[in-house]
Amino acid sequence: MTHQNYSAADMVIDTLKHHGIDYVFGIPGAKIDFLFNALKDDGPELIVTRHEQNAAMIAQGIGRLTGKPGVALVTSGPGVSNLTTGLLTATSEGDPVLAIGGQVKRNDLLRLTHQSVDNASLLRSSTKFSAEVQDPESLSEVMTNAIREATSGKNGASFISIPQDVISAPVQTEAITVPQKPKLGVPAEEDIKNIVEDLKSAQSPVLLVGMRSSSEAETHAIRQLVEKSKLPVVETFQGAGVISRELESHFFGRIGLFRNQVGDELLRKSDLVITIGYDPIEYEASNWNKELETEIINIDEVPAEITNHMQPKAELIGNISETIQLISEHINHPILDEEKLQKLDSLRDNVSEATGIKATHVEGVLHPIEIIDAMQKTISDDSTVTVDVGSHYIWMARKFRSYKPRHLLFSNGMQTLGVALPWAIAAALVRPHERVISVAGDGGFLFSGQELETAVRKNLNITQLIWNDGRYNMVEFQEEMKYQRSAGVEFGEVDFVKYAESFGAKGVRVTTPAELEQAIKESYTTEGPVLIDIPVNYADNIKLSTNVLPDALN
Repeated sequence: MTHQNYSAADMVIDTLKHHGIDYVFGIPGAKIDFLFNALKDDGPELIVTRHEQNAAMIAQGIGRLTGKPGVALVTSGPGVSNLTTGLLTATSEGDPVLAIGGQVKRNDLLRLTHQSVDNASLLRSSTKFSAEVQDPESLSEVMTNAIREATSGKNGASFISIPQDVISAPVQTEAITVPQKPKLGVPAEEDIKNIVEDLKSAQSPVLLVGMRSSSEAETHAIRQLVEKSKLPVVETFQGAGVISRELESHFFGRIGLFRNQVGDELLRKSDLVITIGYDPIEYEASNWNKELETEIINIDEVPAEITNHMQPKAELIGNISETIQLISEHINHPILDEEKLQKLDSLRDNVSEATGIKATHVEGVLHPIEIIDAMQKTISDDSTVTVDVGSHYIWMARKFRSYKPRHLLFSNGMQTLGVALPWAIAAALVRPHERVISVAGDGGFLFSGQELETAVRKNLNITQLIWNDGRYNMVEFQEEMKYQRSAGVEFGEVDFVKYAESFGAKGVRVTTPAELEQAIKESYTTEGPVLIDIPVNYADNIKLSTNVLPDALN
């Protein structure tokens, strides 16, 4: 029952508690401090961040790792506008977030007053749901529907704007308890049988697993299907980790960016692609179905976006994991025989040889392959690895193996700089008994590097690797491909060891693979954040985009 002093802020806190929210990330201000004040006594743990964009990206990391919305809480004006990039990234990449922003009092909304902004309109293009609450009594129902929207279909961000006089108002209505989440159904028996028959009659079927295939239930079902059927699997960047170590022989790489990988060639040769939880924002079908010779069957929670290159002959829309389980139950013998499996192995070997890049050692700097080899030797399968955007992101997506779903995280929709450290903070909170590895370039790291203080304050077990070359190199090498020169990519040096130490973290600089291995090993036994500065040699980046398949750069 509500009591005499029950306020809209109390209602917000109770609604968050009912939805199992453990953390709220943000920065206070006058228009929303009544809610911050209430959080001090009750509700989820409040973690103050150093920038609102980072609060949104930490919340995104919570959403990706748990499936429950991460929550960001900010004040009005620039506090709200600073959310934009984080919420846009979450919505594009399918991660549930609830953002709450302060607003001026209702009678100031149409005046040119301090921090008066049309918040809901501002964030509408970055979210799935954006609304401003005018009635305190409706706050819990608006929050509940915002959370349902953030966690339905393709997950994404929801935003609620709350005027200052609304959040402080007394209310009579109780906070809504969590309604049961709608249960998605499964296809008809006939549809399942038709897919199995299509698989059996295909000459070269392949599974393409995307962002909505990487939760625990979907991953388990896909692994069972692969074990029974012997089908080859291609991962998108956000599908990383779906294939286990035990099923390594069925893994045919990740696709994204330049069209020159084993997975690209396998999809090009395939006559039947089963897309599972695939989202075109990662790698649109015009890249992997350019020749328009492939039949496609789509298994997902949401219908496919139809394009010239994505026209499924069948779509099974509903519960992904249960749909995959039904398909497995109808398969009694492997889909692929030994002869086809051997051909697949030859294809993998041939493409890997044609497009593979060997490490070339230069004294004092590390080749990307040397860095990844050192990481692969020293990082445990249980560790979560978050990857920022830059040249290192391409190398990591192609070469670094991960065997657990949502343990290797990429921003592959918006390709947003600065995500790695905020996501690492989220992972360290959600998985406190595992070391978290954050990988960034020296450019992207400083988009969110101030959150190193947050990691130190919370004593989080994060190892931050910085691939350091003094450039926005992912832009540089692609400019050089197009124009034979680069522009706007250079910046000055930063002593990242001193930077780390100034925040109270441990800082280390390495110049050899052996030193890097040792530094990573030592970070596993060090309490709190460790930053490792790695000078990197990107001379071979041009090879990332060479030996491409037909029309890959058009």
